[in-house]
Amino acid sequence: MLTQLDFLRELNTLSVVLRLLLALLLGGLIGLDRGLRHRPAGPRTYTLVCLGAALTMVLSQYEYVMLLTDWAPAAEAVGLKTDVSRFGAQVINGIGFLGAGTVIATNQQKVKGLTTASGLWTSACLGLAIGAGFYECALIAFLLIVITMWLLRPLEEFFIERSRNVNLYVEVHSMSDLAEVLRVIKAQDIGIFDMDIHHGKEQIVQKPNAVLYLRMAHSMPHHKLITLLSDLDEVYTVKEI
Repeated sequence: MLTQLDFLRELNTLSVVLRLLLALLLGGLIGLDRGLRHRPAGPRTYTLVCLGAALTMVLSQYEYVMLLTDWAPAAEAVGLKTDVSRFGAQVINGIGFLGAGTVIATNQQKVKGLTTASGLWTSACLGLAIGAGFYECALIAFLLIVITMWLLRPLEEFFIERSRNVNLYVEVHSMSDLAEVLRVIKAQDIGIFDMDIHHGKEQIVQKPNAVLYLRMAHSMPHHKLITLLSDLDEVYTVKEI
């Protein structure tokens, strides 16, 4: 570790201000990607999570110092023994409830919010590192988080687009139109190894739809298949899930 930062690792006013400001900045930058994509948790949520975790860690260090100094006589008198390191563990456990609230299952049988939930959890861990004054670790972790959430996205989309497995959500005007959709898919030498069919509900104006689990015979770009199906008169909407 850098010895030049030893003063900032101590519990003093300057180090506390720096830790909280760093948590505010890095947490907000991580949440910026989620906010731009209109995800359940945006910059403010990530900032608050990271800031709260940093504050928890600063508080644990403060209580540890006080129990060894000003509070030592009173703590000894009542036999108080506190493991302040457990505060961080409670943050990691507690953030699971917040992350679970961002994960939803849509009516298209698609789970959304997993990246947001994992991002919140990672943001909390980052806040703990900042709160502990482990600046080198916090900055390295921040760079890796940015690489994962921003720079790896195009690479992920590239491989997903060319994957031989594809799941499609298709809405048709009537159940009889689904037969034409299946015929066009099979004509492209694409295997259908499973499907979930729903007849729709008039009460909520939901059209008949199906989730198709397909296996490409060759590396056909997914957008070409979606374009082919969307051009059919029988199809109301189609998208990959």
